[in-house]
Amino acid sequence: MKIAVSLFILSCLSMPVLAQVQSLQLKDDKRRYIVYTPAAYQSQPQKTFPVVFNFHGGGMSMAEQMLYTQMNRTAERHQFIVVYPQGIKQDWNVGFGMDYLAGTDDVGFTQAMLSKLKQDYRIDEQRVYATGLSRGGFFALRLAAELPQQFAAVASVGAPMPEPVRQHHRKTDKVGMLLIQGTADKVVLLEGKAASYLSAEDTFDYWRQHNGIEGARPQPRLLPGPAGDATQVSWLEQGAAGVSVALITVKEGGHTWPGADAFNVGLPIGKTTRAIDANEVMWEFFSRHRR
Repeated sequence: MKIAVSLFILSCLSMPVLAQVQSLQLKDDKRRYIVYTPAAYQSQPQKTFPVVFNFHGGGMSMAEQMLYTQMNRTAERHQFIVVYPQGIKQDWNVGFGMDYLAGTDDVGFTQAMLSKLKQDYRIDEQRVYATGLSRGGFFALRLAAELPQQFAAVASVGAPMPEPVRQHHRKTDKVGMLLIQGTADKVVLLEGKAASYLSAEDTFDYWRQHNGIEGARPQPRLLPGPAGDATQVSWLEQGAAGVSVALITVKEGGHTWPGADAFNVGLPIGKTTRAIDANEVMWEFFSRHRR
């Protein structure tokens, strides 16, 4: 996989208009991130573009996240910018496995990236979003809790609400929330883990309450996979006043990005559903939310 990633990055760097590795200095650390701009960014010089931050999983790199999720293709179709940040030691500070307050200042890194993006690119500040896989998904939820004035909606894959984030959550701003979780995920458990993260169901209820969404839960929609796909997707969504909370549960799904090519990961982390494309689902959800 490392060879494939290297070749992929080299091909991206040969097209600087589309993807560039950027860096900034934060305290004593030089932090890096990839910025991908769709072709429309050059052809429509008067237009501002939405931005999606896509955070890698623990032990992964920004390049591997770009290669695995293939979000650049969706960015081309729907004309938005994608940012792939790099975590220090390939990790993110989500409050377990690292001190919430004294650990790596990844929230400050995100704020610094956003400030620099505003200077360097034509971005639509009302349409800034975040997503991530595993530790990256946990961190996206931290951003929803700490920077809701900057992020209109967040989507996490294989990552319910971290308990330390819940404990430190003080902001009252509403944020669109999309959760994707596999029932057969053995890395991050559907039912949650004490002192680390809530269950997927409790995370849905937490954000529903936070966003002031009342009333009985609607019945989820069932989306069977194509022939030969053992997974089935259950889609539960509820909203009020222009803000939605959604929980997509993948029956028999593993610790994977729906619609991605399983061979790109190279690890035994379970089934990848073909019933949905995570990137398309996220963008449809994001596009309904503005700050």
